Amino acid sequence: MKLLVFPVLAWSFALLASSLASAAVVEHTFNIENKIVKRMCHEQVIVAANGLYPGPTIHVTEGDTVIIHVLNNSPYNITLHWHGIYQLFTSWADGVEYVTQCGIHPGHKFTYKYKVIGQEGTLFWHAHSFALRATLHGAFIIHPRNGRYPFPKPYHQVPIILGDWYDTNFLDALEGALVSGGVAVSNAYTINGFPGDLFNCSQNETFKMKVKHGKTYLLRIINAALNNNLFFKIADHKLTVVAADASYTKPYVTDIIILAAGQTLDVLFKADQPTGSYYMAASPYGVGMPPPLFDRTMTRGIVVYDGNNTRASPPVMPLLPPFFDTPTSFKLFSNLSSLVGGPHRVPVPLNVDEQMFITVGIGLEKCPVNAKCVGPLNQKFSANMNNESFMLPKGKGNSMLEASYYNVSGVYTTDFPDNPPMVFDYTNTNLTFNMSLVYSPKSTKVKKFKFNSTVEIVFQNTGVLKAQSHPIHVHGHSFHVLAQGFGNYDADRDKAKFNLVNPQFRNTVAVPAGGWAVIRFQANNPGVWFVHCHVDDHQVWGLGTAFVVENGPTPETSLPPPPADLPKC
Repeated sequence: MKLLVFPVLAWSFALLASSLASAAVVEHTFNIENKIVKRMCHEQVIVAANGLYPGPTIHVTEGDTVIIHVLNNSPYNITLHWHGIYQLFTSWADGVEYVTQCGIHPGHKFTYKYKVIGQEGTLFWHAHSFALRATLHGAFIIHPRNGRYPFPKPYHQVPIILGDWYDTNFLDALEGALVSGGVAVSNAYTINGFPGDLFNCSQNETFKMKVKHGKTYLLRIINAALNNNLFFKIADHKLTVVAADASYTKPYVTDIIILAAGQTLDVLFKADQPTGSYYMAASPYGVGMPPPLFDRTMTRGIVVYDGNNTRASPPVMPLLPPFFDTPTSFKLFSNLSSLVGGPHRVPVPLNVDEQMFITVGIGLEKCPVNAKCVGPLNQKFSANMNNESFMLPKGKGNSMLEASYYNVSGVYTTDFPDNPPMVFDYTNTNLTFNMSLVYSPKSTKVKKFKFNSTVEIVFQNTGVLKAQSHPIHVHGHSFHVLAQGFGNYDADRDKAKFNLVNPQFRNTVAVPAGGWAVIRFQANNPGVWFVHCHVDDHQVWGLGTAFVVENGPTPETSLPPPPADLPKC
């Protein structure tokens, strides 16, 4: 196969050579331990970094080296994932338990080290071991090296982390739900860790943002919620989207945004309304037949103008769409485009080497003998890609990356199918009781790619059992979203919709319920990269696989050996 140097890769090498003198080392120590936090009238024990919920914000400048020392003083195995960071030639630092490393055992430590190259904007970090990311997460902000943005410099920058809260021991709740085959539902959504004043004992648990009239603010918005896409709106104000998943976009003006689980948006907000106070609010988007179980509450914070007397009048409340408003959600998901001429812009590769058609959906797993399961047909929920339900290689003695690097057999196989085993009416919701579609085998199958090959994937959502939006996250690579639509993907019809000029460039795409999305990327980063739904329930049920990218032809294009302190299984 002809090898072409991918522009991002070639550019990154040039950047490394040219910026050695100016790049800095950003170093932090994260002490992971249990912490007692009071929310909604109750005290709960959570897992937190440095006693903070949400966790510490990491600020870097593009080109910097990041070193994070993790001391695990919690009772759980821990890994930390730097969501959306390319990890060029540092797959060992990606932080996915059983995929790129084994967990950091209680009482042990590990140091993550990697460079941040070719990205600017907002990402986030979170635990990637079981559901610990519910409280173990924080913002990751990448500033431009030259200090200039492709838009007027904002007066101030504010991270807005959307999350959720379980008014119980959430690990026990999730474990119980998984064992019984059900779904764990949160009790509230949060803004920067606070549920807002709609909940009991929460008048003082409401995020407040003070603003000056006439000033423009850059809101760095992150959806860190475990299981839901979220609408977000500020009463009476317009928002201008300028970046998505740390890639600049053509400015997009709207009065409401939506973020799938795992996505980020950089949004300009101008305080140009009469002096007063205004609610910012977030609520879920969730569809499916039968109606999915999810938290249908709303969280809100308050934007307070300088000089406003909050006691004089209550804040203005925005009107949020109903949770099933697919047209509003799809409008933003499908209308963003990349900023032509923007920093670090990656052109669309035009020659495709690998084509895959991957169905994504929810099914069932047979209930164990003598167990009681609460899912449909008294079974357990399961999930699959191309009718394969992914199972992490627990108990194999090695992570998948170690198995790949040392050529250890028995940890995974490389026969993940390029297409589903059968063609059917994918979005037909009347196929629920077709048992050949409902039940999928458990496996640890991956797809292997040659270094620098161009990959195009159609993600086709299915209507089997539960038609839901699935935010698919690809580790180690960002990708072009060429097109999205509803119904069954038809190449003869839908290729005409491809945007090959300025498509959005993301690390997570929301595959619409009853629809499809097409992505394209260059497999230019050797390693083992998890590919999964960012809804935690779905991921744990098996909606995932992994891509293994082979080494390039030179030592400089090959994965180096693992760090000496890599945790052991």
